Amino acid sequence: MTGARRPLYRLGKSDVIAISFTFAPEFDQSVSVQPDGFITLKGVEEIYVEGTTVPQLRESLRQAYALTLHDPEVTIALKDFDKPYFIATGQIARPGKYELRTDITVTEAIAIAGGFAEGAKHSQVVLFRRISEDVVESRLLDVKSMLRSRDLKEDIRLKAGDMVFVPQNTISKIRRYLPTSSMGTYMSLPQF
Repeated sequence: MTGARRPLYRLGKSDVIAISFTFAPEFDQSVSVQPDGFITLKGVEEIYVEGTTVPQLRESLRQAYALTLHDPEVTIALKDFDKPYFIATGQIARPGKYELRTDITVTEAIAIAGGFAEGAKHSQVVLFRRISEDVVESRLLDVKSMLRSRDLKEDIRLKAGDMVFVPQNTISKIRRYLPTSSMGTYMSLPQF
């Protein structure tokens, strides 16, 4: 049973697929999804597979080979595919692209990326999520408040392709423009 939380993987460009025929091993092959979304097969026409699931591909192959083979029994294995990932960027210790190997939240993603950098604005972390080719949704999260209150109800679970952006806080933006020699004067004044 799959649902919104655990959707079936959809084939993409450059995925490598091993196709096996139980009773006709001469048709066994390993194919790669081409940049145009098609796969080239032995003995039949090319098939457009980008965006399809493995069960849908299995059915397409059964239909394509039905003229050549009687009731073909097809097994499909993904050999190489685009692994789910998230991107952490901005004021993070180690910005970059990370594999999304398990169910993780925004705060866990920040921890995986080394935590907040010194100039991070913890209260305005942005989660970007692609909804379609043209639409990206963004959510503003107050991670500082979540952690201080010890309440992670608002801590969103990441989906493949999400980007977590931690902006720079205001003081770190202007700090580089303040003269450091005059800052020492203010810091060394006697306390009353």
